[in-house]
Amino acid sequence: MQYSYSLICTLLFTCFCSAQTNYDFKKDHDALLVHDLEISANFYQDVLGLKEVSSKAIPSGKRWFELGNGVQLHLSESKEEVPKSKSIHMAITTQKIDAFVDFLKSKDIYFENWAGKAKTVRVRADGVKQFYIRDPDGYWIEVNNAKM
Repeated sequence: MQYSYSLICTLLFTCFCSAQTNYDFKKDHDALLVHDLEISANFYQDVLGLKEVSSKAIPSGKRWFELGNGVQLHLSESKEEVPKSKSIHMAITTQKIDAFVDFLKSKDIYFENWAGKAKTVRVRADGVKQFYIRDPDGYWIEVNNAKM
């Protein structure tokens, strides 16, 4: 009897401890603080070609943009300073990376590789091309051609 009780307790404990819940998280949006909402919005529209989201849910002093796959970028105007490091960046991917590099060069928009070499695209060990640009507030954006 005691053996059965111990076995049942052990089995229940094992089941409860090993059960994992998959919440199926998906990315919804990124949010950035910007000093001049108009200048930053123009960058994300004109340089990256993002489409602005139109919604009554957007409070004043904010603008939202569609990144694709239902993911948005939310810009909020603020005078707060946020430290910017290349290690902390947003990454976007395009299979038209060479055309985008040509566009940046034609507009004389600065970009660099991870090491900081100007106007240079790095090819990673996995074959993915990547480089970094900065938005008007100094946030780093990785652009790559990784297949999703």
